[in-house]
Formats: sequence, structure tokens, C-alpha cells
Amino acid sequence: MSRYKKLLVSLISIFLGLAVGAIFMAITGHNPFTGFSYLLQGALKNIERIGNTIATATPLILTGLSVAFAFRTGLFNIGAPGQMLFGGFCATAVGLSFPTLPAFVLLPIMIISGMLGGAVWGIVPGLLKAKFNVHEVVSSIMMNWIANWVVYYAVKARFTGTMETESRLLTPNATLRSDAMSSLFGGSYINLGIFIAILGVIIVAFILNKTTFGYQLKSVGFNRYAAEYAGISVNKNIIASMMIAGGLAGLAGVVHYAGNASCIQLGVIPTQGFDGIAVALLGANTPIGALLAALFFGILYAGRGFMSAATKIPPEIADTIIATIIYFAATSMLIEGWIDRTIKKRQDKKESAQAEVTSSPSLSEELTSETAISNVPLAPKTEPTDYNEETKKEDE
Repeated sequence: MSRYKKLLVSLISIFLGLAVGAIFMAITGHNPFTGFSYLLQGALKNIERIGNTIATATPLILTGLSVAFAFRTGLFNIGAPGQMLFGGFCATAVGLSFPTLPAFVLLPIMIISGMLGGAVWGIVPGLLKAKFNVHEVVSSIMMNWIANWVVYYAVKARFTGTMETESRLLTPNATLRSDAMSSLFGGSYINLGIFIAILGVIIVAFILNKTTFGYQLKSVGFNRYAAEYAGISVNKNIIASMMIAGGLAGLAGVVHYAGNASCIQLGVIPTQGFDGIAVALLGANTPIGALLAALFFGILYAGRGFMSAATKIPPEIADTIIATIIYFAATSMLIEGWIDRTIKKRQDKKESAQAEVTSSPSLSEELTSETAISNVPLAPKTEPTDYNEETKKEDE
């Protein structure tokens, strides 16, 4: 699928999702235009709300990158929620264990720990896929629940907070919150995690498009048998892809728990991991696409509360829109087929019209024939001779 066709598929998916949302608003007795207006106001009306929208989108950028990176190798990383949770736990455990370290020392250690935790959780499905051909969807779903209960018991054992349902709160030096950024965006929840997410987009784009390793990963995704025939180690690339995807999801956990949450909720698998699937699909599995799709979902999530409060429209409408967009983005082959058929019909009409013009004499041909006839030389005209008296005498 070409780049422009991918963009068109994403735009059509968004349009269809918004259309379904508008239908549900109308069914529930609300004006869709008013609803969408308040949705946008809740996300973008002022600088504070823009900051909150960016903060909401930040972990989605990284989970979208995680799923998209695995997709490029032909793998479906549905284990991003577990990788995000375990990576976030590793970072939180470091932050709670060394609360006296300065931020410039503690935060890099937390970031590395989170990425390593996510990578470890991602490499397991990769190994099972490469060595035993266990489908990564099944193994990664199981890893989600294993991560949930491992984190549950680990927090219960060492890091229980004032409430039994959550861990202790991170100290300010162990968080990504920045007073300067918050004041710049009107007191919003935006934090330093957005810079980590943007850096992740740049690095992933460079790996996929500018390195031999990225070329090998994409080759395995296009056709693993052809890649193997060309001498590329398929199993090694499968393992590496899932490990990197897990590291990106773990980094999303760092950004989430050290950014806004400040603690781990027990028994709760972060939904941002599942939303990363939607982000990757809507973003056509590209880094820039994941960034833009995450911002779009950030607008929906950040604005739905204000929309519900202002119009009494159920906030689940936003979830319905997202679910519909996911559905149409996932069935991109159908939309692509519809686009191809539409383009083919237009081309056929154009060709048939040209054929009709070619079969009938054109105006230019008629003009040419008329010009040719007019250019045929005519016989010279002979002027009649005056039959005067002199001529008569000569005749006699």
C-alpha cells in the first residue's frame, strides 16, 4: 500500500468513526455538532487543556511505537499492556528503593530499568515464536496476566502504600513532572515524558528507515521465507523485534507511572497498552503516524469528560468512536479494496471516453480535411477576349 493510500485509509477510518459517534449522539437525543464542539473545547480550548491532551497522548505514542515496531516484522504485539506494567513497576521499584538520589542520577536509572523490564517481558513471546513457533498473540496475552500478578504480589510484599490497593507514592525527584513545563502550559499535567516519546519516534524512524537492521526487520515482515532465502536470520530478527517492542512499552510505563500516576494501582492493567494497538493501526505502523494518531486519541480522551459535563452526552460515546476507528483501521484491506475499485472505475470511464473520441472523427481531423481540399490547385481561369472590329478584320 502506498503512503498516500495509507493516509487515505486512516482518514476514512477517522471519518467513519466520527460518523458512527454522531449517529449515537443523535439517537440519544443530542446534537452531534454541539457534542463534537465541546469535545474539541475540552481538549484544545486553552493552553492548559492542550497541555493535558499532550500528557494524555504521551504514553500512547510509545505504546503505539511498540505495537507498530513489531507489526513491521510481521508480529502482533498484543502484550504491550503487560510490558508497560512490568516496565513501569521496575522503574517505580528503583524510585522507591533509592528516594534520596538526585533526580539527574535517579531518573536515567529508572528509565533504563523500565526499558529493560519491558524488554525482558517482550523477549519471552519472541523466543517462543522463534524457537517453538508459538503464536505471539497467545503467549503475549498470557504474559499480560503474569505481569499483573507478579506486580501485584511484589508491591504487596515491599511497596504497599497508605492504601492497600496501590504502591507508595514516588518522591518528587523520582518523577518526570516539571514545574517549569506545567506553568508554561497553564498548570497542566504535561511533563518531561513528551520529550522521551518524541525522541523514541526519531530513533525508531531512524532504525527502520536508515539502518541495515531495520531493512532486515522489514524484510522479515514482508516475507520471512524470502528473507531467509536471502540469508537474513529470521529467528534472530523476531527475537530482537519483540525485545525492542517490549522496551518501548516499558518506556511507556516509565512515562506513565513516573509522569502522572506516581504510583501503581494493584490489579489494574494499563489500558494505554491496548490503545497502542489502535494507535499503530491508525498510524499505518509508521513512527510519525503513531505520533499523530496518539495525539488524535489524546484529544478524544482528554475532551470526553468536558463533553459529558457540558452536554450530558455519555462519555462512552468517545469510547465508541475509538472502537469504531479501530475496527475500520483493522479492516484496512476492505477500505483499500474499495479505494482500488473506485480508482479503477474512474480509469475505465476515462479510457472508454478516450476510445469513443478516437473512434469518431475529431474536429481537428475535419478541419485538416477541409484545409487539404482548399489547398488543391484549381485550373487557371482564362479571361474572355474582346471581339472587337480589329479581331473581325483579322478573321476575314
